[in-house]
Amino acid sequence: MNFLKKLQRLCAHIAKASWFGHAVTVFIVFNAIVVGLDTSNYLHNKLEHVFRWINDIVLIAFIVEALIKMMSTFPRSDRYFRDGWNIFDFTIIVFCLIPATGQLATIARLARVLRVLRLVSVLPHLRVLVTALIHSIPGMFNIVLLMSIIFYVYGVAGYHLFHEVDPTHWRTLGISLLSLFRIVTLEDWTDIMYTALDHFWWAWAYFLSFVIVGTFVIINLFIGIVITNVQEAREKSLEELRAAVHTDDVIAELRQTREALKRVQDELEQRIQVPQKSDVS
Repeated sequence: MNFLKKLQRLCAHIAKASWFGHAVTVFIVFNAIVVGLDTSNYLHNKLEHVFRWINDIVLIAFIVEALIKMMSTFPRSDRYFRDGWNIFDFTIIVFCLIPATGQLATIARLARVLRVLRLVSVLPHLRVLVTALIHSIPGMFNIVLLMSIIFYVYGVAGYHLFHEVDPTHWRTLGISLLSLFRIVTLEDWTDIMYTALDHFWWAWAYFLSFVIVGTFVIINLFIGIVITNVQEAREKSLEELRAAVHTDDVIAELRQTREALKRVQDELEQRIQVPQKSDVS
């Protein structure tokens, strides 16, 4: 048990060390560069064995990292899987263990690319952004629902107004919705508008109103929700850091107090033993 406790303290010290996080980041960036180089047919044919060795070394490094983090929470190693980012990293490692042979070769190669996504889990600022995006999904769902209603109303109206003069863009409800999606992306949408203007002078009101509502208003709503959640995620991250620092301070103070009490106890024992020896003499 003493060995396990020492190993747990060592792993916890390593897992919290800044150099450990920097080393993991270097491995991820190095893996990303190698994955990109491996897409070259010339380099793949010349350095296939080298790329394979590098892939194995990087995979072993990621496995060791996961084991260190698990051991740092021993005997409550289940705490490792309470963190969503650890589950994300562990899932990528599992996918990377798929043998790159036969029909699974393509999946194994894609798993190597997924390791690049680990940059999101090791860089705190990216973690905050991803957390904010995930928390924005419920709010975005309401906006998407509103956008769907607007698209449907304008799609049906556009079909009835323009399907005879411009069947290319309005011949069915499905094609009308695709045309509206093209308009909302502002990709050559004026060509569609000018075709309608050749037959209806008031068509500009239809297109401009949709662009204003669909592009400027809705997109700004999306941006507003994301910005709000980014701010909340940053505040939550700061609170967690402050709580972690406070906990570390308390633990350090407890250790110092325990050491001080042990020194006092040793001194008392020595003082008690000295009179006893003098009495015996």
